[in-house]
Amino acid sequence: MSNELYSLLESSPSATQDELKKSYRNLARRYHPDANPDDPAAEAKFKEISHAYEVLSDPERRSHYDRFGVDPSASPGGSGQGGFDAGFGDIFEAFFGGMGGRTGGGRRGPQSGQDAEIRIGLTLLEACFGVERTIEVSMAVHCDDCEATGAQPGTSVEQCGECGGAGEVRRVRQSLLGQMVTASPCMRCHGTGQLIPTPCERCRGDGRVTATKSLTLDVPPGVDTGTQMRLADRGPAGPRGGPNGNLFVQIIVEEHEFLHREGDDLHREVHVSVAQATLGADVTVETLDGTTMLTLAHGTQPGHVARVKGEGVTHLKGRGRGDLFLHVVVDIPTSLTEREEALLRELASIRGESVATHAEPGLFNRLRSAFS
Repeated sequence: MSNELYSLLESSPSATQDELKKSYRNLARRYHPDANPDDPAAEAKFKEISHAYEVLSDPERRSHYDRFGVDPSASPGGSGQGGFDAGFGDIFEAFFGGMGGRTGGGRRGPQSGQDAEIRIGLTLLEACFGVERTIEVSMAVHCDDCEATGAQPGTSVEQCGECGGAGEVRRVRQSLLGQMVTASPCMRCHGTGQLIPTPCERCRGDGRVTATKSLTLDVPPGVDTGTQMRLADRGPAGPRGGPNGNLFVQIIVEEHEFLHREGDDLHREVHVSVAQATLGADVTVETLDGTTMLTLAHGTQPGHVARVKGEGVTHLKGRGRGDLFLHVVVDIPTSLTEREEALLRELASIRGESVATHAEPGLFNRLRSAFS
């Protein structure tokens, strides 16, 4: 069994979906083209790991890959069975001329446009609550001059005389097995079944031109780095009036200044003083929702974690939100005034604690020593 896709994600077949997702997020940030603008190898690596995660994040495709070592969607014809169905059908058609439910007429007609992929960056706030984003994308669109026919205005498209508009040419020959019919794309019309005597000057007969297209994306709340949105029929236009392909939008969520995301939960450090941790205090903490109040009890210890329910990231597939975890960090002062030092020494004496005899001189002592 091949483990290539797992190796790309620096993981193993025993990894859970959460582990795969976490590994992909780390790798995506490391190899993202925006972070490596002058490194083509990084962009190629980013595409490889994105494809690997796309396969392994889908339970059905992952199961198929674990059993057969191949991605079903990558096989010829997208049969999902390692290409067997499509391959057998091609052989059957070659021998019997499209009998058995397959006809040569399937090649006729305009082809659909190719699928395209873009990447957009979101802030953590946008990812948590969703956002409507208008983007500009350069892609193939139908030519307005010829109305996507490919023919110069005032002229028309003609049926190919070589294939009779079928888009393919069939040939009959005798063999030891009897009469055999083979079909191949028509070379004269390139499989379209049509000829354009006078191509459109703007699109040169293709029926489409490259233009900047404005799209409005409705990004749902809860997306994360690695989330892929599929916009059906909003990709590049097909040649000569063919339907649009699909547009896939890869989401990249930027790192936040003080919040760290783990799944749908958020984590942040809250720095407090020794006095606040010892005596207790109410500390105002900034969150995605604005602010929340953290109440410290007497004797709060460093590393204490407080949980604020429902102030994490919105669940992408379901209701509600994750939680916010506040990690208490007690800041120890690195410099003291004479008064502060004296009070601490008095406290240590009351508690019977052993401390250093001479601490680092304060500013007042240093000044007094300089003039003595």
